[in-house]
Amino acid sequence: MRGSRILGTAFARPNLTALTSSSPSPSQVSRHTRSAASSLPRATQKHARTAQFSTSAGKTGSLSRRNDQESRKYSTKSTQGEAPPFAFAFDIDGVLLHVATPIPGAPEALKFLNENNIPFILLTNGGGKHETERVKDLSQKLGIELTTDNFVQSHTPFRQLVEGPNSLREKTILVTGANAEKCRLIAEAYGFRNVVTPADILKAHPEVFPFDPLLDTVYTATARPLPKPVFTPGSGMNLKDALKIDAMFVFNDPRDWAYDIQLITDLLLSQEGYVGTYSPKNGDAALPSCGWQQDGQPTLYFSNADLLWSTGFHLPRFGQGAFQAAVAGVWRRLTNGHELQRRVIGKPYSETYQFAERVLATHRHDVLKSRGHHEPGTLKSVYMVGDNPESDIAGANDYQSEAGTEWSSVLVRTGVWSPEHSGEKAIQGRFKPKVIVDDAREAVRWALKREGWTGPAL
Repeated sequence: MRGSRILGTAFARPNLTALTSSSPSPSQVSRHTRSAASSLPRATQKHARTAQFSTSAGKTGSLSRRNDQESRKYSTKSTQGEAPPFAFAFDIDGVLLHVATPIPGAPEALKFLNENNIPFILLTNGGGKHETERVKDLSQKLGIELTTDNFVQSHTPFRQLVEGPNSLREKTILVTGANAEKCRLIAEAYGFRNVVTPADILKAHPEVFPFDPLLDTVYTATARPLPKPVFTPGSGMNLKDALKIDAMFVFNDPRDWAYDIQLITDLLLSQEGYVGTYSPKNGDAALPSCGWQQDGQPTLYFSNADLLWSTGFHLPRFGQGAFQAAVAGVWRRLTNGHELQRRVIGKPYSETYQFAERVLATHRHDVLKSRGHHEPGTLKSVYMVGDNPESDIAGANDYQSEAGTEWSSVLVRTGVWSPEHSGEKAIQGRFKPKVIVDDAREAVRWALKREGWTGPAL
């Protein structure tokens, strides 16, 4: 985190979303927010929370139990009695699924929670699909009915940037990701009205990337005409008539790193975001940061900071955090060591957990009320079940709930972390979970036991 310059924005209620700003180094960020905040106050929060726990790989850790829970027993199968004050948050990749394949025990755990009216949300750093499409896909793969009401995806907070006094609704934005055209469609569904992709610029100006960019086989099929032409020096063009990008968004893991890094860097070096320009302030030692990113360049947004994520392969694969690290590395070389200013959302940042807690509290209230609990009571504890110590676990450990809700981190062995490849060194300090279990089903069993559950067994 040292030396980095990440600009932070936090989403506040109502409707709860978060953009965050902690400064991750490549070694500190590794995978895996639903939408809806109505304002964008600027904030940079670094929560430090001391967790009391003892764990060991392969065994359930000894736990300090809350006094007020030791004597309380809950069963939500019936609509009678007090509603349980706990809920769950699950990561997806490496916890519930390996790409498209359900991890054994995960579907059964979710079905159990549904059948027993125990609320949960899916909290993932994944993205690249619209929320409704992703939830439908997950429902089919997991064999359980899910809704967008309890689904928190990495790039959903972007939609809130179309609202408020600094709205980007009518501005021109650049989006990229694994499928930039799909990212464009998602952005348009969020309310952005002028969305450009790298394909649009390359189609209009192939010389922007003079290599083998797969123009004919990939980019041409999705390219749209540019809303304005790219600025060309010496052409007599008025700068205000040229294409201006007001913000850049990385929705999920890009595929064409070389071209995307080139285009993003061009805009970071530009004058006020006009494509094809170079700011006269760049490198000016009399200015803050020697003039780098001091001339109205577009803000660069990343939807998550995960360096690694779990796939069907037996070793973790690079995620969006690796692309972010590559952009930042190129930027340091170009600017003689200056750090890239950007905005990052997703786990492990506290604002994302704050947003997720509010979404979960609302969902929990609706679920329990529909089951006869007209006074659901306070949400006292949330169990964050994840596979990644650097995002899922660190985020839950660091988070300090304004409502006093305790977040307990539960690490599973089915994803990014494993004792064989990562070992104990990867789960020290803020990365250390309350408990390590085999899979999502065992995580739920452990939490139910801790809460004194007396309902049906899982």
